[in-house]
Amino acid sequence: MGLGEERSGDAPLFQTTTKKWCRLWYRLYACCGFVGVVLVWCYRATHFPAAGGKGRWAWAGMLGAELWFGLYWLLTHSARWNQTYRSTFKESLLQRFGDRLPGVDIFVCTADPIIEPPTMVINTVLSVLAYDYPPEKLSVYLSDDGGSNLTFYALLEASRFARSWIPFCKKYKVEPRSPHAYFSQSSEPMEGTTTVEWMKIKEKGTGRRLGTGTWHKGLWYLDRTGLDKALASLVVDTPPEDSRRSVEDELLLHHQRKLYKEMEERINHTVDIGEISEEIHKTHKGFSQWTSEANSRNHQAIVQILVDGRDESDVDSEGCPLPTLVYMAREKRPQHPHNFKAGAMNALLRVSLEISNGPVILNVDCDMYSNNSKSVQDALCFFMDEDKGHEFAYVQFPQNFNNLTKNDLYAGSLRTINEVDFHGLDGNGGPLYVGSGCFHRRESLCGKKFSPTYKAELIGGKPQITEVSAYILEERSRGLAACTYEENSQWGKEVGLKYGCPVEDVITGLSIQCRGWKSIYYNPHWKAFLGLAPMTLSQALLQHKRWSEGDFQILLSKYCPFICGHGRIGLGLQMGYSIYCLWAPSSLPTLY
Repeated sequence: MGLGEERSGDAPLFQTTTKKWCRLWYRLYACCGFVGVVLVWCYRATHFPAAGGKGRWAWAGMLGAELWFGLYWLLTHSARWNQTYRSTFKESLLQRFGDRLPGVDIFVCTADPIIEPPTMVINTVLSVLAYDYPPEKLSVYLSDDGGSNLTFYALLEASRFARSWIPFCKKYKVEPRSPHAYFSQSSEPMEGTTTVEWMKIKEKGTGRRLGTGTWHKGLWYLDRTGLDKALASLVVDTPPEDSRRSVEDELLLHHQRKLYKEMEERINHTVDIGEISEEIHKTHKGFSQWTSEANSRNHQAIVQILVDGRDESDVDSEGCPLPTLVYMAREKRPQHPHNFKAGAMNALLRVSLEISNGPVILNVDCDMYSNNSKSVQDALCFFMDEDKGHEFAYVQFPQNFNNLTKNDLYAGSLRTINEVDFHGLDGNGGPLYVGSGCFHRRESLCGKKFSPTYKAELIGGKPQITEVSAYILEERSRGLAACTYEENSQWGKEVGLKYGCPVEDVITGLSIQCRGWKSIYYNPHWKAFLGLAPMTLSQALLQHKRWSEGDFQILLSKYCPFICGHGRIGLGLQMGYSIYCLWAPSSLPTLY
């Protein structure tokens, strides 16, 4: 059974397996490969040209390159030696904890409304707002590092659309819950409906068929022309109850698609214009926070609570509570370093602590929407396991992409990392934190050291209703998002994400593990998140350049896995980190 053994009669919340036969074959393959590497070394050493011989220096260079790659090969396969796989038991989680599940804060980060279009951003936001999780325990924060009122307007539109989208998703178990992704899929009947696209529909009171179609086996297949008229008032001839539901379901689907397209058109139109109209400006007080001098590098802190989950009158179209939704643009000034995404994440940590203070945090990039509405439950199966859950600082899901070409020219799928490397790291203490699709324990992200005698309490009932108004919370939060707040503090050093490194996520995950915490890699068959991979050579090179530079910087710093991790994390995990830290120096023997 592995981790998560039964205790006090409780069933485990997760299971760990090793796939023994696969591991045996892999180890046999690795041993055979190592024999081949050693034979190459022996050949190079025994056939070295004599002094003054032709090609002596070229031979020496080849020997050096092959020694490097042989050692790197050994390092890589050693880290993959103990691959483990996880599975969760969500039914046991819900049965055991029920309404005592903890609050979850979700961070979505964006920085530029041109590179990251607002419609893409709000699709990610809507996908996590609609998680299959109690809405009163869910809070979603959008960090807009560009400080754009266009992004704020898009989020405002999304908050209105969410009132019908969330109940629609939960009623019909929609997957994925990104509207764009869902409506872009091939047209298929929703769960619980018949295979009939449209049935015999008449205009109320007239008995006249709407539109043209085909009669087959007692059913009228209606063309999509004239559907807007049909939405107003409908009658189904001699309808069995299930047929009536089918018609209503299909019409509701069409209505949701229509609402989404209208919202998308309004947002795109405003973005194309490049400014907020006076009419839109009057619809929400938040627009007054933008001044004429504000730009992406120089603006005040802006925090707006668009949906207050504490407000019992703020409900969706079915009368159910909504998740809290917050817009945040931290203050930026030219004379103060903003520390890129790490600075934004740390500001979100402080602001969310003031507003919702969920003990579990999920952070996702704005281009990586939720593809599985039960991912929160999967992560909590690890955190809330009575036996081992208190040891885990974060649960990392793989980064998967839905825009890859058939041949995947630039290896954007990260297949080796997702399907091999991280399973090996998981067997050695846990994977790297890769910056997106990761559930964190708040206290570990805020600098707390692991103690075997301390077991954090994640169980929580209904969040306490505070008398503090949303306006006061916004005012307090603006101070926490000020650019001077972190001066002479431990933020970016011992608290929050680390500063000063291009791969702030990797160095933060390493420091968390060096404080005694473990991490989990969970790679479900049904992918939890789908995003956008680089599609051009320049984009791929830029991304790998940042990764290689950042990881090499870690190798040369005090956070070198073999120095910082000595005595704190296992040798296998140190070797796993070094695989990526050695990407940059591996370019030299490659060029040779």
